[in-house]
Amino acid sequence: MAKDHLSVGLWSSGALQDQPTYRLAMRASISALSERTRDVLSVVIIACALLLPVWGLLHYQGPPMEEGFMLAFPEQILQGRFPHRDFLHLYGPGSLWLLAGIYKIFGTTITVERSVGLLQHAGVTFGMFALLKPFGRRIATAAALVSLVILIGPLGLSAMAWNGALACAVCALAVGAAACRPNIKHANSLAVLSGVLAGAALLFRPDLVIAVGIGSVAMMFRLGKPQRIRLILGGVATLALYIPHILISGVGAAFEGMFLDPVFKLRAGRSLPVPPSWNQVDGFLQRAGALRLSGWPLPMPALSHQIFLWFFLVPASILLVLFGAWRLRKRELSSQRTTALWPAALFCAALITQAVQRPDTAHLSWVTGISFALCIPAVAVLIQQARPTWEVGRSAWLATLPIALILLAVIPFYPLRTYADLVGQTFGRNQFGYEISRNGRVFYFGSAEGAEDAQAVTDSLSERSKPGESLIVGPTDLSRANYSDAFFYYLFPELPPGTRYIEMDPGLADAQDSGLAAELLRNDWLILSDAWSGWTEPNQSAGSGSPAPNQVVKDHYCMVTEANMFSLYQRCR
Repeated sequence: MAKDHLSVGLWSSGALQDQPTYRLAMRASISALSERTRDVLSVVIIACALLLPVWGLLHYQGPPMEEGFMLAFPEQILQGRFPHRDFLHLYGPGSLWLLAGIYKIFGTTITVERSVGLLQHAGVTFGMFALLKPFGRRIATAAALVSLVILIGPLGLSAMAWNGALACAVCALAVGAAACRPNIKHANSLAVLSGVLAGAALLFRPDLVIAVGIGSVAMMFRLGKPQRIRLILGGVATLALYIPHILISGVGAAFEGMFLDPVFKLRAGRSLPVPPSWNQVDGFLQRAGALRLSGWPLPMPALSHQIFLWFFLVPASILLVLFGAWRLRKRELSSQRTTALWPAALFCAALITQAVQRPDTAHLSWVTGISFALCIPAVAVLIQQARPTWEVGRSAWLATLPIALILLAVIPFYPLRTYADLVGQTFGRNQFGYEISRNGRVFYFGSAEGAEDAQAVTDSLSERSKPGESLIVGPTDLSRANYSDAFFYYLFPELPPGTRYIEMDPGLADAQDSGLAAELLRNDWLILSDAWSGWTEPNQSAGSGSPAPNQVVKDHYCMVTEANMFSLYQRCR
């Protein structure tokens, strides 16, 4: 209490103009707070950073295909159609079955879906804070904020499988580290929960098996034998949920959908140059996103230069995290800090495959949202070992500074500028998202003209269609199936998709043996979009696939409504 009175007196007397005295007074005030109060303050800071862009994100354009199929796929399950067997799905069942259950309870709306996406971001952010708490609140808070700023930009609040997997994996590491603490209550239950969360991460994204596996194994070595067994049992029991999924979808269809299609068939049409090009932005969606400028006030490199530099920062940050964790492990083999950082460093290292397979801003964000955050404790460890007499607070600030400079000066356009833009939209500045609606269902499009065209087609189809008739949505040129405005399936839940290609990808939907032409012959309604006609990337998506679907449209469909960007057709012969 005396320290609080001292701080007030200094302020009222003007002595706080003496900066050293001011800092001492502030430290005295903060140190007077209880441990619980300081924890609450850190959580409040993180929560505010998480919530500030939420209102803007709730009315922001989502990715038309990715968010569209995260709205449509779970509803297909509720209607008795299943992934891999009835519609193409490239990941595990976790996100779809979770959303299906939530939609069953709360209804299928974009607000519900984005609320799940918000919880996934919260899982990563607060999981990172809890994991790194042994390094001190400053480091844990800074790392959580860095992770949030990087990860929330690429796909907003869309409840994508990757964000769900990261949330489960980071929380699995945090809970496992808690179970390793001496004299911790409920260590057995925490170990089981850690295993369940690790298994859940693989239900969302089975391609994370190496990252989750190596992180979990490293964590197991920190646990006692009883907890180790419980962690394994929790993981195995959760992964057993793959069994009903595979039985429902079919062994062959599930194997093809989760392994053959994404690993062997998709890569040629989705990969990008490694390293990224210096003088041009390779990814089509990144070029489109660069058209939206929001007045970043500081000088910055060209966008292609930022992506190029960002790519090389991925392995550099991972190596730095591994080196810092290794040095810590040598000095403090059994400490809580080692228990937190060493498994996380190994998990982080295995994420590099995401950056290499397609080095666009989304995939780079998905990796550096973890690696940049972990750089802060890693650098703090190296500073503390080099300067053991320095106070912990100084090490924390110096460890945060390099990441802050990278986000401000090297790659500001995508993570930090996007976050600032989203916060601005929450407060009505430079809003981006135009409503398309039908029967209480809403989707947000990125241009007023495009939203108006989509609304015209939506209204026309709503007037003419009958429940039970089928609908296919695709690009104007179906021989180049690079993208799809899958949100139309969500707007018309009573019209079953006439194709398994709700998600359209090059090398799959436009392949000679895709079956799309035969599906069109049985289909009733067709919406074609000209929004993606200019899709060009340095991969096989630039070419054309089977011409058969286009011929079927020409021979068997009649145009009903033409609205510039979108056109509605009906099978008429």
